[in-house]
Amino acid sequence: MTSIIEPSLHPDASAHSRRAADVRTEPDLLPPADDGVPIADPAPLGLAAFAGTTFVLSLFNAGLVGNVALVAVVLPIALLYGGLVQLLAGMWEFRNDNTFGAVAFTSYGAFWISYFFYARFVAGTLPPADAHTATGRFLLMWTIFTAYMTLASLRTNAVLVAVFSTVLVTFVLLTAGEFMESTVLLHAGGFFGLAAAACAWYGSAAGVVNPTWRRTVLPVFPMQHS
Repeated sequence: MTSIIEPSLHPDASAHSRRAADVRTEPDLLPPADDGVPIADPAPLGLAAFAGTTFVLSLFNAGLVGNVALVAVVLPIALLYGGLVQLLAGMWEFRNDNTFGAVAFTSYGAFWISYFFYARFVAGTLPPADAHTATGRFLLMWTIFTAYMTLASLRTNAVLVAVFSTVLVTFVLLTAGEFMESTVLLHAGGFFGLAAAACAWYGSAAGVVNPTWRRTVLPVFPMQHS
């Protein structure tokens, strides 16, 4: 089963056969060869978890929720849906032999789990004068990661390009907003986060609706390669 988040890369068949032979001849060093039993596509689940958590947090970042104390509602969603569920989706993408999806979902799952612990246990203990710098550095790492994942997404489909592009702009704006202590940039990052959530929800919906209807209802526009 082809994943919505899987790059359109087809390795040489002979090379694949040689790798399979290597697995069979080294039973003590490598795991048993895959039995070929298909599993459900984990990408729609991972995209939904990313979209839902990003949407809720971005409502606060964009300043659309007046009572900032309500931001605590993000933490359980971040830990269990954005974090745990994406981590599981990433592990299933490893099982699907999809490196791109595995790295994306596992890493962003770890992002939301680390966000939970940072917001819950670390941020409140930081000196007020240094809190913005610490948060900016936390976000900068994820900006760098998202930058090269955006480059990799150019080999997938237009929906994923839109997802990663908007996520990249979101991280850039939030990182700059924290370093510069700019409410304007933070709010702009929140609005781009809402756009990223919408794109990810669309990708998730396409991954569920199209197989269920057995035809393309929501196109994802695969990228054409020469």
